[in-house]
Amino acid sequence: MLSVGIEAMNVFGGSAFLDVMQLISHRRLDSARFENLLMRQKAVALPCEDPVTFGVNAAKPIVDALPEAEKNRIELLITCTESGIDFGKSLSTYVHHYLGLSRNCRLLEIKNACYSGTAGFQMAVNFVLSQASPGAKALVVTTDISRFTVVEGGDALTEDWSFAEPSSGAGATAMLISDTPHIFQVDVGANGYYGHEVMDTCRPTAESEAGDADLSLMSYLDCCEQTFLEYQRRVADVDYRDSFQYLAFHTPFGGMVKGAHRTMMRKTTKSRREDIEADFERRVSPGLRYCQRTGNIMGGTVFLSLAGTIDNARFDTAQRIGVFSYGSGCCSEFYSGVATPDGQRRLRAMEISRHLDDRHSLSIEEYERLLTGKGAVAFGTRNWKLDESHVPGQVQASGPKGRLILERIHEFHREYRWN
Repeated sequence: MLSVGIEAMNVFGGSAFLDVMQLISHRRLDSARFENLLMRQKAVALPCEDPVTFGVNAAKPIVDALPEAEKNRIELLITCTESGIDFGKSLSTYVHHYLGLSRNCRLLEIKNACYSGTAGFQMAVNFVLSQASPGAKALVVTTDISRFTVVEGGDALTEDWSFAEPSSGAGATAMLISDTPHIFQVDVGANGYYGHEVMDTCRPTAESEAGDADLSLMSYLDCCEQTFLEYQRRVADVDYRDSFQYLAFHTPFGGMVKGAHRTMMRKTTKSRREDIEADFERRVSPGLRYCQRTGNIMGGTVFLSLAGTIDNARFDTAQRIGVFSYGSGCCSEFYSGVATPDGQRRLRAMEISRHLDDRHSLSIEEYERLLTGKGAVAFGTRNWKLDESHVPGQVQASGPKGRLILERIHEFHREYRWN
């Protein structure tokens, strides 16, 4: 059978972040409640950053490393987002242009809450498996930002908004899918998917989010169990504890993943509390490290967890990773694949951790200024020009060099430049 999966992978976590506990203190929220949620930092989009710049900056190192002949074999580009900038025009067209890809390429966009990344990934995997164009590659880019806007002179926050704010992040992942899966080889046909209608979270308008946190948690837990049971029905001799050396979860916040893993261990293995805790630290916690530094990046969060697992776990030999993806509304999937020491070496060459270390740490004052709406670009903006006074001075002085930034919008058309 043809091998397929991730040939190359990268993560972009923006140029700035905010310390979550600093935000919680500033909002006068219950710090004891948040300490158990395993959140550290949230990436914050600057006025010169949008879903296009995030996606391009994630994908560019992958594309630049390809010989021209292989670059021209990228025949499918899928952007996966719930932070679109137009109801009709796809983000993929901008991403395609600024990456300099061949024009003999399918360009499309998937919007499906946090499941969008897995939807694009599975579509790309099946494109390669189809051999409709032997040797062709697909580029899957997940990109999302959360930029809440505060109306000056009005109430700064509603209670529901304030508790969602610390975990909502920004970021992008990029994956080159091909028949040379150096990073992650998919277990073909090993999929359990599960979906139904539920109103747990949604974006009723382009600039707002709404939902029921308790319902979302219950839906997530239910889908985690049901997708695994379906996977188990399709794949012989599968055990939740013993079949996967590591597990990567969609991570709204770390505490939610810890709760889901605990529930699965209790239901499927009848494990004791201390054994569950040790298993979590060994198999799951490596995948949380990057998620804890960006917040929830929607469709890309599960791949951020996968990248964290491959980058930070032990790979003395090939290891199987179980992957759980969830998107509100809802659709979910459990699938798996194998990563190797060579794959870890290749991914570490992208220096994801160093990039996250190099970001600017926002002060509360800088963060609040970004929320006033003066710097943020609203959906449907017709004309706009970047005012660099809205960008923190330290970021202007130190970066983001060599990255794509949004410079202006002219008659709805977004114009970017390399910084």
